Amino acid sequence: MTSAPARIRLTQYAHGGGCACKIPPGELEAVVAGLTATGPRDPAAELVVGLDDGDDAAVVRIAGGQGLVLTTDFFTPVVDDAHTFGRIAAANALSDVYAMGGTPVVAVNLLGWPRDVLPAELAAEVLRGGLEVAQEAGCHVGGGHSIDDPEPKYGMAVTGVVDVDRVITNAAATAGTPLSLTKPLGVGVLNSRMKATGEVSEEAVVSMTALNRDAGRAAVAAGIRAGTDVTGFGLLGHLYKMARASGVTAVVDAAAVPYLAGAREALAAGFVSGGTRRNLDWVRPHVDLSAVSADEALLLADAQTSGGLLLGGEVPGAPVVGEFVPRQEHVVVVR
Repeated sequence: MTSAPARIRLTQYAHGGGCACKIPPGELEAVVAGLTATGPRDPAAELVVGLDDGDDAAVVRIAGGQGLVLTTDFFTPVVDDAHTFGRIAAANALSDVYAMGGTPVVAVNLLGWPRDVLPAELAAEVLRGGLEVAQEAGCHVGGGHSIDDPEPKYGMAVTGVVDVDRVITNAAATAGTPLSLTKPLGVGVLNSRMKATGEVSEEAVVSMTALNRDAGRAAVAAGIRAGTDVTGFGLLGHLYKMARASGVTAVVDAAAVPYLAGAREALAAGFVSGGTRRNLDWVRPHVDLSAVSADEALLLADAQTSGGLLLGGEVPGAPVVGEFVPRQEHVVVVR
C-alpha cells in the first residue's frame, strides 16, 4: 500500500512571508538615496512620478494627456497553497497601479523557483493563480521571466494607464482632509500565525486576493489626489511617507482602524514578524504613540500583504480613520 504524499507547505521554504520579507524602509531609503536626480540626458518621455517621494509606481507622460504607470512587486510565499499564493501576489502587484489612480493593461510574470526541491506542477499552480486574478482585472499577462532560485518567489511587473492630471500620489495630501482606509489591517500577524501553525485565516485570504480596483476607481471619481496602498511598511510606515512627502501631519484615530477577525488574538499569542518590528522602529522617532499601548502600536505597524488603499479623502464604504492637519512636531500622531 502506497502512502499519500506529504502536503507541501510553501511557507516552510522561505525565510519570510509576503511583504514582510521586504528590505526595511530605512535601509531601502539609504540604498536609493542620491538616485532621484539621475536621469537620461535626452529623455524619450517626461517622468511625471519617479523615486522622489517613494510612490507606488512610476508614471511617464504619453500623447493625449495620458500616462503610463509602471510597477513591479514580488515576494516569497505568504500562504502554503500554491494557487492562492499566485492570486495574492498578482493582486498585490496590480494594487500599485490602482493606488496611482490607474488601470492595469498588461503584466509579465516574475518567478523564482527551487526546481530541484519543489515540483514544477506547483509553479504552474502559482502562475495559474496569478493569471486568474489578472484576467479578473481585465489585464493581459504577456509572458515573463523565471530563474532557478533557492526560495520560491512570485510576482508581476505591471504596466497601466492613467490620466496624468488625475494621478494619485504620496505628496498631494492637504491639511483638513479626512483619511480613509479601504481594507482592514491584520494580515501580517495572521499570516505569521499560519506560517508557524498551519492555521489559515480565510478572512485574510479573501482580503489579500481582493483587487483594489473599485477603491481606486472610487478615489478618482471623488477627486482624490493623495493616496498609497498599505503593504510591507504597515499603516504607520506608509502614512509616515505620505505625510512627510506632503508636508503635513497625519492624525490617526486608533479606535476607528478596522482589523480582521483574530488579529488581536494572533498578536497576543506572539505571532509578530520581524518586518513589523522593524517598521515600528523606523517610524517611532516621527510618530506620537503616547496615547496607545505597545500592542496597538505593533498592529498599526503590522506588515501587510496586498492591503487596502490609504486615501486623503472619503470613498463609499471605507471607514474614515483620521485626518491630515498642518505640520506639527510629529509627522504622525496616534490618538
